[in-house]
Amino acid sequence: MSASAPAPQAFVTLVLIACLMGGNHVAARVAFDHGVDVVTAVAARSVVTALAVGALVWFSRVRLAMSVRQRGVMCLIGALVALQSVWLYSSVARLPVGLALLAFNTYPLWTALWAWALYRHRPERAVLVAMPLILAGLALALDAAGAASGLGAQAQWARIGGGVAFALGAAATFGVILALTQHEVAALDGRLRSALTMAMVGVLAGAWAWAGGGLHLPNASQGWAGLAALTLLYGTGFTMMFTVLPRLGVVGSSPILNVEPVAALMLAWPLLGQAIAPVQWAGALIVVGTVIGLGLRGRRPAGVPARR
Repeated sequence: MSASAPAPQAFVTLVLIACLMGGNHVAARVAFDHGVDVVTAVAARSVVTALAVGALVWFSRVRLAMSVRQRGVMCLIGALVALQSVWLYSSVARLPVGLALLAFNTYPLWTALWAWALYRHRPERAVLVAMPLILAGLALALDAAGAASGLGAQAQWARIGGGVAFALGAAATFGVILALTQHEVAALDGRLRSALTMAMVGVLAGAWAWAGGGLHLPNASQGWAGLAALTLLYGTGFTMMFTVLPRLGVVGSSPILNVEPVAALMLAWPLLGQAIAPVQWAGALIVVGTVIGLGLRGRRPAGVPARR
């Protein structure tokens, strides 16, 4: 993707997709608060999205041929996306939604680390410069010192530590996924990669749920609404990446999509009552602005597997 700014219509579409993805996580939190477990949510949204993108692959007559190595890597990516999805939703269930997504937005740093570890690609100077900015912004957003909450650092981390660990684990896993995608299966059509990934995630999540006693369905109407909304919002946003954006000349991995945490923060305030302090907003804007700046510097992998 070129670093030039998208046309107004494309920009509005990108922001809409970011809002849909942010809304998916807000809806997920509603579902989690009313009986749905993380694995059930991942299974539902993945199966529906796999069917939607699979239909797109079928009607577009996308070439399905893959080498043996590509098949193996796609199986690995599917397993990693399943793990990353469960960890990210686990973070959303424990933290304010926007803060969970902000912690996840450290994934560009993890991507650079894994590209170096697996392929000996030295991190670009821009990534090294961005690293302290992202970490400092994240510390402010999470209220790491406990100043905004008045709890102090120890009590604050006792409250948010588990959720932050899940979000960072999801970010690290997504970093591996991006590195593998860019270096191993970038030649495959993004629609095919995404359909296969979602199908594998749906199957793995369903098997995980079955091994754990079955799906945990909502225990109240709000939970059903949340489960339906997260599935609809995720499936719509994800499918739009492969139908609308290509026609507008924009790839689905545009850096503008990284405004998702801000959209989630704005939606979670009235819908979930999850307000944050002004200093945390400042930290959030630092993280999002820095990640967008990194993405605008050059090309990023198009059609990456689903990450939320």
